[in-house]
Amino acid sequence: MRDLFAAAHDEGRALLLPYLTAGLPDPASSVDLFVAMAEAGADGFEIGIPYSDPLMDGPTIHSAGLRALNAGATFARSIDIVNDVVDRTGLPVLVMTYANPVLTKGADAYASAVAAAGGSGLIVADLPVDEAARFASAAAGAGIGLVMFVAPTTDDARLERVIAADPLFIYGIARMGVTGEEVEAESQLESLAHRLRQRTSIPLVAGVGIATPAEAAAAARHADGVIVGSALVRRVLEADGPETAAASLRTAVAELAAAVRVG
Repeated sequence: MRDLFAAAHDEGRALLLPYLTAGLPDPASSVDLFVAMAEAGADGFEIGIPYSDPLMDGPTIHSAGLRALNAGATFARSIDIVNDVVDRTGLPVLVMTYANPVLTKGADAYASAVAAAGGSGLIVADLPVDEAARFASAAAGAGIGLVMFVAPTTDDARLERVIAADPLFIYGIARMGVTGEEVEAESQLESLAHRLRQRTSIPLVAGVGIATPAEAAAAARHADGVIVGSALVRRVLEADGPETAAASLRTAVAELAAAVRVG
């Protein structure tokens, strides 16, 4: 995936990595939504494995997870969706989860399942760098990358520890708070990006609180990639069916893809 970042950099743009929950709006039609986003210009995806207690996520993604779980999106079915998305789009997929499901299944087994499905990396949203060693070891053993988080409040010493872990990319929190479209805090991405650029060439991907093309363009000026989640998930939750959801996503992602290309 580092090659993809390098190619985008040569083109003077950031990558667009949309987020959706696996199994949304239902397991049978979930993959079609990712195909629609791929056709609209997505460079890859963050796919969330449904979980009942997503500590970092706001009400929109929480609702999506419960809907997917109630529709039968088990871990095994969600991993099948990851596999099908990789097969049908040919784009890289980052699998997002939380520490509890990984530890319950076993870090090695979880990472191996992601790798077997064709996933490029693992995102564990509530994983601090202090506890990352076993997750990083499992990811490396499976031949995939581990993504690490930093926030504007991350001090320099901790920033150095994240960099030393050599993550696949660094997930930079654009606005403090849980995920959502109406995050009130002002973005501090520029200062965070400056601190990182002084220390490392590891790609920086911005997420949390990025919903509109204008916000995506602003993030793309400082980051190597942009993740948009809740704004897309909401479109699926509000759609009256899978076809309507796919059409809505196609429009939104096309606008976001254009935005990160001129950011």
